[in-house]
Amino acid sequence: MERYCFIHAADLHLDTPFEGFRKTAPEVHAQLLEASLDAWDALVDLAIDRDAAFLLLGGDLYDGADRGVRAQLRFRRGVAKLCAAGTQVFAVHGNHDPVEEGWSAIREWPEGMTVFGSAEVSSAAVVRDGVQLATVHGISYAQRETRENLSAGFRRGQSPGLHIGLLHCNLGGVSGHENYSPCSVADLCAADLDYWALGHVHRRNIVRSGDPWIVYPGNLQGRSPQPGQRDAKGAMVVEVEGGRIASVDHVALDRVRFAEAELDADSCSDLGELEEQLTLCAESQRASAGARGLMLRVRIRGADERLLADLKRRETLADLTSALRDRFAGLEPFLWWDALQIDTAVLANVAVEGVDGVGGVAGIEGRADGFAESLREVCASVVDDPDQSAALIESSFEKLPSRRAGIELSSLAAVENSDLLREGRELALSLLMPEVMPEISSELEPGDVE
Repeated sequence: MERYCFIHAADLHLDTPFEGFRKTAPEVHAQLLEASLDAWDALVDLAIDRDAAFLLLGGDLYDGADRGVRAQLRFRRGVAKLCAAGTQVFAVHGNHDPVEEGWSAIREWPEGMTVFGSAEVSSAAVVRDGVQLATVHGISYAQRETRENLSAGFRRGQSPGLHIGLLHCNLGGVSGHENYSPCSVADLCAADLDYWALGHVHRRNIVRSGDPWIVYPGNLQGRSPQPGQRDAKGAMVVEVEGGRIASVDHVALDRVRFAEAELDADSCSDLGELEEQLTLCAESQRASAGARGLMLRVRIRGADERLLADLKRRETLADLTSALRDRFAGLEPFLWWDALQIDTAVLANVAVEGVDGVGGVAGIEGRADGFAESLREVCASVVDDPDQSAALIESSFEKLPSRRAGIELSSLAAVENSDLLREGRELALSLLMPEVMPEISSELEPGDVE
């Protein structure tokens, strides 16, 4: 077969509970609970529509070690549908669903499904119409805390066709993700494979385009408003011609999209005009999202002194958010106003410098003023040092009572450390000087860290 395609997806996190969004409208929360499963169904349909020779799944098929029954049954039905259509399926388990932890209800898979074990790297052939198209090499995590460089066990071998590595790993120490199965580009190149189908990092990234291809497809369905979870999510369609990879293209498959927009409010004289501009912004975002639900955050910037004075009043942002939710209620697909935020750079400067002008506020006490300035300086220095920021955040999470008790926070997913630190700074400033800093957002959700 001279020309065919295969599909690469990862981090399905089937049956994600979205526990941080229980305050949404009931119909919105119901669609969130179905989103990961519906995205899986969309992936199955894509593979069949494209007549894909095989599907690669790069780990974290489920959201936790104790896989939910409906997630397992939905996954098996999709696999059966693919295998019946002639698409082979290859999967590894990652840190969220390791082989030796948790419980599995599925012990027999349809013919055409390969789940790689955790003892060592093993290989399986892709055969279609009597021709061996490729060999897939893979290994699953035995346990969540897998710190070994699993890529060291991959080798090309002598079989014909493409050679593909299927691995859940942290390549190059990507911040915001646990450093499980750490490896380098040099490690992957040493295996002499044609394509590395990676999982674990939720932001899609073609790390290397050829000799070999090294690709993160990102997760299948966004999980939170954090930067690494926003915008289009889906899978990579890989076209092969003449035994070589010709192209790698992303196809959006998410059923609910998380988005953040910025609104320049310099033309708004009051809250009424601001509401109209926010409505136009939301309509634009909804059009971009297409036929899927939309969880929207908007950051307001450029407001003049009078509008800032209105926005900093207690409950203003919450009330404005509520009014916008009412205005967009009943839409299908839905649009949910997750939060409104104010670009706090100006407000922070006002708070630190004691500048009169934001609602007539002036003369912040010297101790608060000095602490705020120190906080800004420390945050800036830590953000500029990836190792220092990662260490600070990890140590902070280790102090959480849930982490000390060995409880995993299933609603947390990937977030950029720099964004998490900046949000923490803004929250600290708002608590330090509530009379100057407005409410940061209408609902404060936890960050997403894998």
